[in-house]
Amino acid sequence: MNNVMDIKIGELPGSNTGFQATQLAKAVEVIKLMKKENALVLLSFTSNMVASGLRGIFAELCEKKFVDVIITAGGSIDHDLIRSYDDYLVGDFSMDDSALHKKGINRIGNILVPNERYELLEEKMKPIFEKLYAECNPCSASEMAKEIGLAIGNDKKAKKETSFLYWAAKNGIPVYCPGITDSAIGLQTYFFKQRKKDFGIDITKDMPKLGQIILDAEKTGGIVLGGGISKHHTIAVNILRGGLDYAVYVTTSSPWDGSLSGARTQEAVSWGKVAETAKHVTVDGDATITVPLIMKGVFER
Repeated sequence: MNNVMDIKIGELPGSNTGFQATQLAKAVEVIKLMKKENALVLLSFTSNMVASGLRGIFAELCEKKFVDVIITAGGSIDHDLIRSYDDYLVGDFSMDDSALHKKGINRIGNILVPNERYELLEEKMKPIFEKLYAECNPCSASEMAKEIGLAIGNDKKAKKETSFLYWAAKNGIPVYCPGITDSAIGLQTYFFKQRKKDFGIDITKDMPKLGQIILDAEKTGGIVLGGGISKHHTIAVNILRGGLDYAVYVTTSSPWDGSLSGARTQEAVSWGKVAETAKHVTVDGDATITVPLIMKGVFER
């Protein structure tokens, strides 16, 4: 039993349709299995997804304590903090980017982020940096993420219910971010260090914490949305225990160039990142379409 071929997908809508509809149905079943078997559930996602409406699903999963660990990229922290106070705009994929630049508007696909949003981030991060410097210097990325979540929760002006960082901090779900400096917050860290030259973020500080969580788990399951550093950190840490017992990938990348983002679950078996006996499936498709359908199937059944 080395993949999902023996999983009964039953009467779930789309299960007999073929193509990616069948993969969606299999993804629902794998996630149901990881929860039924009380596996430690690791959720990883890329920053662009937090700029989209998927942020609301991530917040809900943390609110419901459906996931146990989050692993993500630095931009996810940026977007969650900013959007706890102000919205992004919806534009188009074919807009005039020179004109947008002149107006001080940044484009993420068809999502628009005015420069003022990053000025807001700078304002909100200043007291957080001061607190981290006083209490845990050098701090870990998870300590920073938790402090941001707590700050959102304590600010009456924040829309805390929409924030995955708030719910993660409230419910004790650690948020690991191995690439925290590759973000707007990373740039603000650089500016803060001009005044506090001994301030630091120790990325290695989180490694024994996450490693111990993985080693203590009887089983682990990964819901891996997108690729990059978020994906690799999630699957690579599971080498410590012989690989994930359950894995669901959602990707728009192809495997033909050997990229990590496009690699299917079966490739991870060769590395010991997904166990040989694991239940696993890859769904090809835009996460803003596939993830709501998958989670709807999980919660309804």
